[in-house]
Amino acid sequence: MTLTAPVTADAAILHFPQPYLLFLGDVTEPGYAKTAFGLRDWARDQCVGELSCSPDAVSVGLPRFTPAEAKARGARSMLIGVANQGGRILDSWLPSLIEALEVGLDLVSGMHTKLSSTPALVATAERYNRRLIDIRTPPRDIPIASGRKRTGKRLLAVGTDCALGKKYTALAIAKALRQRGVAADFRATGQTGIMIAGSGMPMDAVISDFEAGAAELLSPDAAPDHWDIIEGQGSLFHPAYAAVSLGLLHGSQPDVIVVCHEPGRTHMLGHSHYEVPSIEDAIDLNLRLGRRTNPAVRCAGVSLNTSKLSPLEAERLIAAESARLGLPVADPIRGGEPFERLLDACLAEKSR
Repeated sequence: MTLTAPVTADAAILHFPQPYLLFLGDVTEPGYAKTAFGLRDWARDQCVGELSCSPDAVSVGLPRFTPAEAKARGARSMLIGVANQGGRILDSWLPSLIEALEVGLDLVSGMHTKLSSTPALVATAERYNRRLIDIRTPPRDIPIASGRKRTGKRLLAVGTDCALGKKYTALAIAKALRQRGVAADFRATGQTGIMIAGSGMPMDAVISDFEAGAAELLSPDAAPDHWDIIEGQGSLFHPAYAAVSLGLLHGSQPDVIVVCHEPGRTHMLGHSHYEVPSIEDAIDLNLRLGRRTNPAVRCAGVSLNTSKLSPLEAERLIAAESARLGLPVADPIRGGEPFERLLDACLAEKSR
């Protein structure tokens, strides 16, 4: 049978058949395999292994199994770990997807192209009584945003570009705040975050008029000392994805933003004729637009994705950028004292 899974802010509504075999297709750009990398890093115990349909495909470093081998090792579904441009299911993937259904695995996807709209997959799923689970399906009847100020505290991870660490930053901050005894929830806004958290709002599948309203649903009224740590999407500077970023910013009404950036990236992912903006420009534009729905919004600091740097290079760059910007700067995945200072700044009351 086929299933299109509704995605709402209700954390109890989603259930995925775990553990997963991660499917990487024939993607060679690591940025387009961020779903697989995210699940490896944040839900490793639910990942049996990986499968690709090309020897040149990127790897996330998990054991490589065929669908039958993964099924024998306990996998219950094959999850498409790709987030390519346009969210397309490619014809070259179909033999592998059909094979997974034939050996008894369900399919889980966060692509824009629906599994349930692909005739070959629908026919195979019905023949073998397997499920096609499409995550990128927003709930019905999303309201237009009210703009009403909600109770509780909110932090939004924003970025200079897409696919550079907003999800990891939000997950790391939410985890660290809980370890400090702060009431905090991670609010997922993309397919990978939803798969990790088990709930969320697929913001880039929401009709534009309802983007801000969807963000309001995702982060409702809460206790005064409760923090919602909201996963950002895209970038206000991105020529393709800025609309999602703006709707999320307005609807989230963040009290705090953390700007995410990858050192060394000079041009927008997938749009090499557009330069990546400076961190200062990203701070300025997000604050100016964010003040429309929360005049008190502030930037607590900067999250750098230093995964391509050595520990010493990362340490030096973090210190230099913090001194240059006059703000806490950290790589949340590396942690340490810089990250603790960033957390302190997130929790600090705005100076009067």
